[in-house]
This record gives sequence, C-alpha cells and structure tokens, in this order.
Amino acid sequence: MQHKLHIVKSSIGENRHICSDATKANGYEEIMGSDKASFLFADPPYCLLTRRNKKTGQKRDPKKAKINHEAVTRYENVKEYRYFTQEWLSQAVKHLSDDAHLCIWTNFLGIKPIKEVLASLGEYHFLGEFRWCKLTKEANSGSEIIGRFYEVGLIFSKQKPSQSKPDDFAKIWSVVSHYDEEKEGNQWGNHPNHKTYSLLEPLIRSYTRPGERILDPFSGSGSTPAAAIKLGRVISAMELRSDWAEISQKRIAQVN
Repeated sequence: MQHKLHIVKSSIGENRHICSDATKANGYEEIMGSDKASFLFADPPYCLLTRRNKKTGQKRDPKKAKINHEAVTRYENVKEYRYFTQEWLSQAVKHLSDDAHLCIWTNFLGIKPIKEVLASLGEYHFLGEFRWCKLTKEANSGSEIIGRFYEVGLIFSKQKPSQSKPDDFAKIWSVVSHYDEEKEGNQWGNHPNHKTYSLLEPLIRSYTRPGERILDPFSGSGSTPAAAIKLGRVISAMELRSDWAEISQKRIAQVN
C-alpha cells in the first residue's frame, strides 16, 4: 500500500487518512493542512514492557495471543515509552486549536509519562480519567459482571477549565460495555485495541461540535474515524501499519 493521502469529501469537509508514522511531521502536515483540530483522540501503543527471563535476559513469549499481536508494541522500560510519547505528542499538539481537548488512552504504567510529556510541551490542564469498564461473564452462573480490567482515557484541555467549554464538566466519566458492543470489531479485522462506538460517542459529543475536526494519529481499524463521521464530525487520521491503514480507509469510505 502506498503512503498517499486518502481523501473522502463530505458535505461538511474533507475526511483525510494516510499511512504514516505518528512521530513524524510530514503525516500531520498532509492530513491537517492549514486546519486545526478541536479534539485529539489518541489511542497509541500502551506502556507494555518487554518480558525477559530474570536469569538469562532472553525475551519471554507473552502468555496471551492478544498481547502477542503484531499491532502490539513492547518497550524495554518506561523511559523508552516516555521518549516515544514525546516524539508523537510534540508533533500532534502543533495542529490543535486554542480551545482543543485531548483524550489519550493508556494503561496504568503510561499515565505518568503522558502527563509528564504534556507538562513539558505547554500548559495543558488535566480534567480527569474516562474509564472503559468491560463486561464479562461470571464463570459459574453465566451472569454478566463488570470485570476488573478497564482502559483509561486521560482528558486534558488547552484552556483552564473555567475558560473552556461547559462540557468539560460532563457527568459521563465512564462507560460500561462489552469489548465489541456493536459487533464491528470482528467485521473490521478484530484489532486488539478496538474501541466500541458506545465508548466513543459520549467523548466525541462532549468535546466537539458537529462540523469540527478530530485528529487521530493511531487509527488502527478505523473505529474513531467511523464514529466521528457518523456523528457529523470531520476526521484527520493516520496509521503506521499499511494493512490496518487500508482497513481504516475502506471503513471511512463506507461510513461516509
């Protein structure tokens, strides 16, 4: 797949996607042009560390197939993850409007480095955590319960809360759902970091208005672009891996 800009025009603006590296400036320049995004929705690789044998130092194979997926990145230490975060975030924030909000998804180990990097890049105000709690079935009864596993989106604002949009104080700070609530994950390649529409909708509605542009530097299978377009927003997105970029682009074209 060529790394060319993929454009799908709509009545409210151009939806743009490219196969590109989120740590490099050229991809952002192509998908943003002179536009500014009012919302950065980023689902970067989580801070998963390389598993090594304590005695030999050799890599150990992850136990779960999902964690061993080709779309999952592992880091030697948190310092290496912080450097990666610095690389992509320093490029992404250049393309945000003055009143933009940011949602950055991560795991427990990634929270501190993400906050540190944003603090080094300017005055970004942390508003809180948006948690995705996943439903699972209880082994004995088959009843559905909220599992212990959840993912967290860190919410930031470029303006102080008193000056920013009223929706900063939205009451929706968590979503409880199945991993693939709408059955779209399997339809679009079963990406390990798939985000369900029922999770994306309240975030997009809270921090953007119809017609505004959303920046997604890690589009994966296209969950965020698809949700943004369904809700009347415009998307600028990129994906590093060419096979997933192709799926994202097909999804954008179909939902548009």
